[in-house]
Parts: sequence; structure tokens; C-alpha cells
Amino acid sequence: MASDGGAAPARSPRALSGRCYGDSVQSVLVVVGVGLLVDLWWWHRWFARAIARPPVPAAPPATYPSISIIRPVRGLDVGAEANLRAALDTGYPGPVETLFVFDDADDPAVPVARRVVAQHRAAGGRGAVDILFAGVGPPRRTGKLHAMIVGMQRARGTLIGFGDSDTRPAPGLLTALVDALAASPDVGATFAPVVVVDGPQTSGDVGYALMLDGLYGPAAARAAGARGRLPFIMGQIMVFRREALAAIGGLARADGQLVDDIFLGRCLHQAGWANVMIDRPLAIVNTGTSMVAFLRIYRRWMLFGRGGVPLRCTWPLWLRGASAWLAIVLLAVALATGAGGAAAVAAAVLVAHGESLARLHRRFGGAPIPLHLRWVGVALFLVAPFVVASMRAGSVAWRGRSYPLGGPSGLAVAPGRSHAPG
Repeated sequence: MASDGGAAPARSPRALSGRCYGDSVQSVLVVVGVGLLVDLWWWHRWFARAIARPPVPAAPPATYPSISIIRPVRGLDVGAEANLRAALDTGYPGPVETLFVFDDADDPAVPVARRVVAQHRAAGGRGAVDILFAGVGPPRRTGKLHAMIVGMQRARGTLIGFGDSDTRPAPGLLTALVDALAASPDVGATFAPVVVVDGPQTSGDVGYALMLDGLYGPAAARAAGARGRLPFIMGQIMVFRREALAAIGGLARADGQLVDDIFLGRCLHQAGWANVMIDRPLAIVNTGTSMVAFLRIYRRWMLFGRGGVPLRCTWPLWLRGASAWLAIVLLAVALATGAGGAAAVAAAVLVAHGESLARLHRRFGGAPIPLHLRWVGVALFLVAPFVVASMRAGSVAWRGRSYPLGGPSGLAVAPGRSHAPG
């Protein structure tokens, strides 16, 4: 009699055991991946709620005090002329003085500043404005801090403000900063969060926008809470009471520090003064950045944060990075074991990390990220450990200068000079 050719060959106990083991591994990996997705969803909502916090109530003062805004300038920034014009069009209801401070008259932005100042005066624009030259500062003082100190020596306002040259403040922003300063006598300084509002053109532009608007901005907003108070300052624009600066020994207290704003804010906090971050953002202008240039900026921001931002403000960022790297490990294990379903879940976690940054960036006020550049959000997490490792190197390039480092936030020696604009 012919045998039954349709009967399946018997499987050995070892083969059955191996299949069960493989199924178990895939099940565990899928569960871990789903857990990472749920964790990311929670973190995203946590950051998004922080961005949407209500404005800090601040009744305007009966009379607005005079204020001097000092803007150190080095090199020709992207959109430099529009930035300078915006710096003069403050809409501030009180007396305002603006001082543009350069190293010397050879700076390429000087002719632009002179033209903008001349046109402002000819048009009868409000407020006094002048151009100053700071020269070379003493050893272990950054060029920016030296320009700030020289500007403050000439400033006549009751309040003192500082603004970065690559920012474009909207009319009314300065008024909001002063309102928050006048809201409570213990507030020594106010500042605004920065947001990249221009549409990104390059992968480096996307990296810069997602770093600020998807990571640092939401983390700072979460740490600031409903009252907007932080133990440090992120000072692309900041306003001080003179007596608060005097209480910590003045701007020169930041000599030897790589980052003046974070350090000064920490000193104010330790002296009993409050630093308040308002809810209105400051536009920062940065387009046409290559990925290599962005990685240098990424490293510099990590160095800046190491110089005084407390762990309670940065731990959510470290945990998000750890989650992304767990997804990478999960993906590698899934591929190595042939667990296709788990690999798909791990890949989804990585894509979701990038999409989360893009959505937080939009919620923070940034421009849409093109689809073909969405990969940068994932790359931010992938390169972070290597950027951290590079921080062990002994210097950082910033605004055309090379600063040798002597500690987490200190300068080792006098900053070296370079003629390249930064």
C-alpha cells in the first residue's frame, strides 16, 4: 500500500524548543518596544503641556524706567541688517538706549550698523543709539563678556539689558521683560526663551531648530513651572536690575567663565534674587548651517549647559536620549535574532522620537520641518554620546575665537584670537 505523502515530518524536540525560544525572545522584544513607545508618548505630552503654560501675570508699572540695551556684535550674522533694525524698533514706552559694541572698526558688521543707526536717526526713531568699540579684554574673559562690561560702563539706563546679535526681538518683547521684572521686588533678571522661526534650508538648520525648540526650550519651560522661575539664565536677551548685578559683584564676576548668562543667573539665585523666564519667545536667526557647523554648535550648547544648568532641568533630556538608545539596542538585537516584528516596533520608536521633536518644535513656534529632513530628529539622539565624548577636548570655538577650557565651565588661559567670523 502506498504511504501517505501528505504527512508532515516529525519535528525534533530540539527544533521545537528552538522555535519556542525564538518566539519568546520576539515577544519580550515587542513588549519592550511597546513600552518604549508608551514611555515616549508620556514624555511628549509632559513637554507639550509645559510649552502651553499660561502667561505669568505681570501688571505694567505706572511709569516705565529708562533702560539701556547692550548688544555685542562680532561678525556678520545671517540677516544682520534686519536684526539691527529690530533691536532699535522695540516699542518700549519708556526711555531706551541701545549700544552696539564691536571689538574694533574692522568688523564686517560695522558698516551695516552705521547705516542702520544713521537711518534710524534720520527718521526720528525713538531712543538713543550709539556704536562702541571694546578692544581686547583681559585674560580669562570672553570677548562677549568684555563687550558687555564696556557697554555697561557707558550705559545710562536705570535697567540694564543685553541682547545677542543673531536674534530679532519683536516689538513689545522688551516691554514684557520689564513688566515681569517690575512684578515682584525679588526678581533680579528676566529673559525670554528663544525659538527658530525661519524655515530650515539644510540638515544643520533642522538640527539647530530641533535642539532649541524640541529639547532645550521645552525642558526649560518645564523646569520654570507656572511662575517662570529658574536658577539660571538663558540670556539671548535678558534684563537686569542694576542693584541685583551689584549684589553679585557686577558682570566681572563672570570672568573666567565660558558662559556668562548661565553663571550670572546662578549667582543671582544664590544671592536670593529670582530669574524669571517670560512666556513670549525671542526669534533667533540661523539659516544655511551645514551639519558639520551644527555639530560644533551642538557641542557648544552641551558645554554651556554643563556650566551651571542643574540636573533637575536636564534629566528629562538625558532620559529621552537613553530611551532612543534603548530602541537602537532593541533594533540591533531584533535584527540579530531574526525577530522581524520586534525590529519593526524598535524602528517605530526611533521614528517616533524624531517626530516628537518636530511636533514640539512646531508647538514652540518653529517653522514646519520638511519631510526629507525629518531624519535629523533621530540623528540628534544617535550622535549625542559622541558629542558628549568630544567635550573632553580642551577648547571650544565660538565667534571666531578659540577658548581653552580649564574645567566644566571655566577658561584655562586667555582666549586665543582668530580672524574667522563666528
